[in-house]
Amino acid sequence: MTVVMAIVVGGLFAAGSYLLLRRSIVRLIIGLALLGHATNLFVFTMGWLRQGGVPLIGLSPSDRMADPVPQALILTAIVIGFATQAFVLVLSYRAHEETGTDDLDQMKVTDLL
Repeated sequence: MTVVMAIVVGGLFAAGSYLLLRRSIVRLIIGLALLGHATNLFVFTMGWLRQGGVPLIGLSPSDRMADPVPQALILTAIVIGFATQAFVLVLSYRAHEETGTDDLDQMKVTDLL
């Protein structure tokens, strides 16, 4: 299972990095989203994929408890990632209104005119 998760995380990182290098703002936003999902999945995988007891002392043996820290980190990262994506989406919409294009190279030329 860990090998499958490593392949999925690697694929998401590769696709996100590829989309970040494209000239379209929409592809840039999708690339950012993919990188965020890949990072969350990576943190989740590093926190061990095992089923365990509730992480409360006294309810189950300590060697069977699930680690709550990766889950808390991922929840925080999801909220921050959503806010970042929303900000970039609004920023790209405004840039498209001003320049009339979503191509980054054409935006540079439009800015100079």
